[in-house]
Amino acid sequence: MPRHEAWSAARAAGIVTEHAHLEGATLPILHALQDTFGYVDAEAVPLIADALNLSRAEVHGCISFYHDFRAAPAGRHEVKLCRAEACQAQGSEALHREILGRLGCGWHGTTADGAATVEPVYCLGLCANGPAALVDGEPIARLTADSLEAALTEHRQ
Repeated sequence: MPRHEAWSAARAAGIVTEHAHLEGATLPILHALQDTFGYVDAEAVPLIADALNLSRAEVHGCISFYHDFRAAPAGRHEVKLCRAEACQAQGSEALHREILGRLGCGWHGTTADGAATVEPVYCLGLCANGPAALVDGEPIARLTADSLEAALTEHRQ
């Protein structure tokens, strides 16, 4: 998982300025902010609104509509668990409850030690090998709670 810069209002203002000229600039700005900082800080909302002549509510609405944008920093590792029908047919719902219980967080949550953030996704294309997950972009087929734990342990080293 890429390392992100610490939040900086000055750096964020520069990113907004770099992208403000683009047609439909809201999404490119939000993606650039998230790519840089790992999340879109609430302080960015008025910067974007002022630069694009939008209301703060419009910018906040865009951020909250798209589930990929985070309002707070994520854990050091990103875990995406597939919730699509093929994985459900392989028992992913019970597996997800077990995984979330072991990690001690809920969907969109981050473990207490900041090691991982868990996100739901709706198809990873591993339908014949479900349940499936991605850990820092690497696929895991035939997922079990133990195989996820092993993958997280491997990524911590």
